[in-house]
Amino acid sequence: MTTHPASPKIAPRNEIGLGLTLMVVSVLIAPVIDIFSKLAVVDVPATVITLCRFLFQTLTLVPIVLWRSTLFDLTRRKVALHAVRGLMTAIVMISFVTALAVMEVADALAIFFVEPIILTILGAIFLKETIGWRRYTACAVGFLGALLVIQPSLQEVGLVALLPIVSAFALAVYLLITRLAAQSEDPWSMQLHTGLWGAGFAGLALLVGGSLGWPAFTPVLPQGDAALYIVGAGIAATISGIFGAYAYRNAPASVLAPLQYLEIVSATALGWWVFGDLPDPLKWLGISIIIGSGLYVIWREHKLRKRTTLPPMPPLA
Repeated sequence: MTTHPASPKIAPRNEIGLGLTLMVVSVLIAPVIDIFSKLAVVDVPATVITLCRFLFQTLTLVPIVLWRSTLFDLTRRKVALHAVRGLMTAIVMISFVTALAVMEVADALAIFFVEPIILTILGAIFLKETIGWRRYTACAVGFLGALLVIQPSLQEVGLVALLPIVSAFALAVYLLITRLAAQSEDPWSMQLHTGLWGAGFAGLALLVGGSLGWPAFTPVLPQGDAALYIVGAGIAATISGIFGAYAYRNAPASVLAPLQYLEIVSATALGWWVFGDLPDPLKWLGISIIIGSGLYVIWREHKLRKRTTLPPMPPLA
């Protein structure tokens, strides 16, 4: 599971081909993050894994941001947006990794991929984006597909099966805020500050949850195989993120977005190889519906954006 920034420009055809190739590599590597996280969460709470991921991200980006001299390019509004983005990212990761402790990777990821549908609805509510009946219908169909995956998962693991929905909602909010912040800020600096705030919120959750005795928020020092799995997740996230970032530098987001659904294919293959898990026919039906409705929403939005010029986002004062 990974996220990427929006594409900043329209690229020539040869650059688009490179962007597509890089995006395929990125989404095929991304489920490795979830595999390592699922292995680690057996011995280490999801919040600890999240904190380690953020610390890894921050340490990786500090030299780059210092070199670009954008570390202290801040205003109060930027700080506030960074804080909310960090909180949303922490919720995304803690919810999803907690779900992975008891769910199959492909199932959790399929439910999580209702995110484009949630983002479409939130965009209509908060950004006043015009959404026609076709996309609303596709959103409803997509949620129906999610129910086909959630319903048997609820019987198998209980309410934990709803956590990928929580994760998807938090990611949609994160992306809405990113649409505002990305207009006037260095993307490397954005990721660094998001990592710092995310680490802060994860650390706070460990302090509060640990004092209350909540198992999912109990501080545990990763050791042995668990530590190696967390390092592996961090490395996979870094590699996937770099390939994804450069993909979006070479091709428009509307072209690359449908390729994200390849992640379900590689997640299913890796889940079967490592854990012996395969979705049953009902879940495959739900996964197919989610993918189909998500692709339609992306295609419809791309088609409409060709016809209209969106007003620029307000600058961050």
